[in-house]
Amino acid sequence: MSETPSSFRDRIAILKPLAVRDFAFLWTGMTVSMIGDGIYLVSIAWQVLSIENRPGALALVGVAWSLPQVVLVIASGALSDRLERRHLMVAGDAIRFIAIGTLGFLSVTDQLHSIPIILGLVTVYGAGQAVFQPAFSSITPAIVPADLLVQANSLAQLVRPFAMTLVGPLVGGVLIAWVSVGFAFLVDASTFAFSAVMILSMRTRRTPRDAQEEQASFFGDVAEGFRYVRQQRWLLIAMVAATVSLLAVWGPWETLVPIVVKNDLGGQSSSLGLVFGAGGVGAVIAAAVFGQRGSLPRKPVTAMYLAWSLGMFGTAGFGFVTSVWQAMAVAFVTEGSITYLVVVWVTLVQRLVPDRLLGRVFALDWMISTMGVPLSFAITGPTAEAIGHDATLIWAGALGGTITLVFMFVQGARGPERDGSLASAEPSAEAA
Repeated sequence: MSETPSSFRDRIAILKPLAVRDFAFLWTGMTVSMIGDGIYLVSIAWQVLSIENRPGALALVGVAWSLPQVVLVIASGALSDRLERRHLMVAGDAIRFIAIGTLGFLSVTDQLHSIPIILGLVTVYGAGQAVFQPAFSSITPAIVPADLLVQANSLAQLVRPFAMTLVGPLVGGVLIAWVSVGFAFLVDASTFAFSAVMILSMRTRRTPRDAQEEQASFFGDVAEGFRYVRQQRWLLIAMVAATVSLLAVWGPWETLVPIVVKNDLGGQSSSLGLVFGAGGVGAVIAAAVFGQRGSLPRKPVTAMYLAWSLGMFGTAGFGFVTSVWQAMAVAFVTEGSITYLVVVWVTLVQRLVPDRLLGRVFALDWMISTMGVPLSFAITGPTAEAIGHDATLIWAGALGGTITLVFMFVQGARGPERDGSLASAEPSAEAA
């Protein structure tokens, strides 16, 4: 006799959150949307390199994508703690649908021959990401019980690499090879429409704020978020560490890995999809193992920093590879490490930060952590053209990994492991 779906779900711990109706809708929309994100990774690189085959062109696109997020995300985070989070997520999907759909239309009609046009549309796309992300990150604790947060975050991180770095890039490579890069953009745009429909199907509503919170001004809310993060030293240290380490590696990773695959390894769009896909496999395995375990490690902050540093060091590996399979192996280890880091970090924040502040804290996390990203893209192109893309990748990975390890030993960085706050935030002590 075959197992019923519920008994199968009970045995596979990472699937338990799917029994929650709203999370199932959120997860379904997220999965399809992230497949579109994976299509975008390959499509934008191929589109830009077909116009200007140099690192600087891709670096400019990275700046255009990341800069509006740094500028707008803190306002979005404050709004996500004041307004209905579902509505902000739908707005973010709508903005991204318009931006990527326009890219696709212009490419299909052979009107996309200028990098400035791409930069303008990618800037709009980044703005949509800024609107969407804080509400998305902070809505999960309102949907699933506290004892399922690890599984829910693990499932989200399983979907992210599976969709963005495995299925999405492979689909994107095939669409580009069989149809066109413009058609790939249009498919990506359609995934945001699907995500919006799933979000609108959810029943979760914002928890009403008390009278004092309702009277607070928008700027007062923003200031409160800053004060909270400043007081929680472990949060601030991790965010600053991310700023510096991502300054070192983000631009080189996004800009130079496609250059390595296309120019050094003689790969086609499908080869770039394989490299990203290998990273997706590593991330999926890491998320699945973590989700089945269903709990944080004994010293979660220490484990987070160690996995983080390994992921940063992995960037250097792309400077040494001489074949596609070697690049795939580097991506496998690197993405698996980053997935482990993200599951631990998101779960810690969701457990230790009050729900009324979650949107602002996640927004500050994104803003502070990514402040260096536009600069990372900006300096990657000139640096690669001056010393070569291999040397740039090696130095980026070495610096990023070393900096991360140094921050782990800053006083207060591992505070939750030592002050008892982790024990008091265990699910058994929380209301379900």
